[in-house]
Amino acid sequence: MSSNDLARGGRRGTARPDRAAWGFLLPFVALFLFVFVLPLGYAVYESLLKPIRSGPLGLGPATIGFAGLDNYTLALQQSDFLGSFGRVLLFGIVQVPVMLLLATVLALVLDTLSQRWAGILRAAYFLPYGVPGVIASILWGFLYVPGVSPLVDLLGRIGLAPDFLGYHGVLWSIANIVIWEFTGYNMLVIVAQLKSIPQELYEAARIDGASSWQTAVRIKLPLARPALVLTGVFSIIGTLQLFAEPLVIKPLTSSVTSAYTPNLAAYNEAFANNNIYLAAAESVILALVASVLSFGFLSLVNRKERGAR
Repeated sequence: MSSNDLARGGRRGTARPDRAAWGFLLPFVALFLFVFVLPLGYAVYESLLKPIRSGPLGLGPATIGFAGLDNYTLALQQSDFLGSFGRVLLFGIVQVPVMLLLATVLALVLDTLSQRWAGILRAAYFLPYGVPGVIASILWGFLYVPGVSPLVDLLGRIGLAPDFLGYHGVLWSIANIVIWEFTGYNMLVIVAQLKSIPQELYEAARIDGASSWQTAVRIKLPLARPALVLTGVFSIIGTLQLFAEPLVIKPLTSSVTSAYTPNLAAYNEAFANNNIYLAAAESVILALVASVLSFGFLSLVNRKERGAR
């Protein structure tokens, strides 16, 4: 057999696996294009349009024309919209570390318990994640309203008068809801990473005389780093997407405005002000900020990891 025949045979042999791989990937690619790329592209397209009025004093029929970057300029000139980014960034700086710390501690505790108790507690900690955000916000809303909340009444009897829905407290009341909802989810991600650590490492640490604390700090946490990074990225994105909780809390307090978060601002522009083009521009800006912060966090983590090596 000649070398040309061998080359053709090799090409034929590798062509089938390639076609099979693309066949398996095709459903995912189609779904990715349909639910992510196309909506994002349509949002960008809508953000470049605006209604143009005709006739005397602009009272004639409106037509849709090209706006260029006018919607983006208008969005960035709105102090409420810019302030909403500052609010969620402050929210994330406090809430994300607290939530991930609680999730990590719970994961480490569950990893040391027997399988029976770990399973029961894992289900109990994960249960709040199964409660929809709207329902969770309603439940916690009852605990925040004076005259309705048994928690407020109890604190009042011991001389405390917390204002959970006041201007300075409502952001942290919302943070409490989010922590309650997602700590269990992040805990499961970290637990799954801890379960993948070979038991031989723990046995070697015990033989060397390492305590439980040293094993957790020197072995478990470094090897759980991928899960911690993953939950960190998801939490950053989730912080910028904050929507359901403030929307439900909004009727209970005047401290939550229609532009309290970037998502609320875009929602209000689209469905209250009927300006879908400005809302699309605000949505694109939000997506860009989320991408920058997420990739910035990943770059920082990777740089530190390379530096540690």
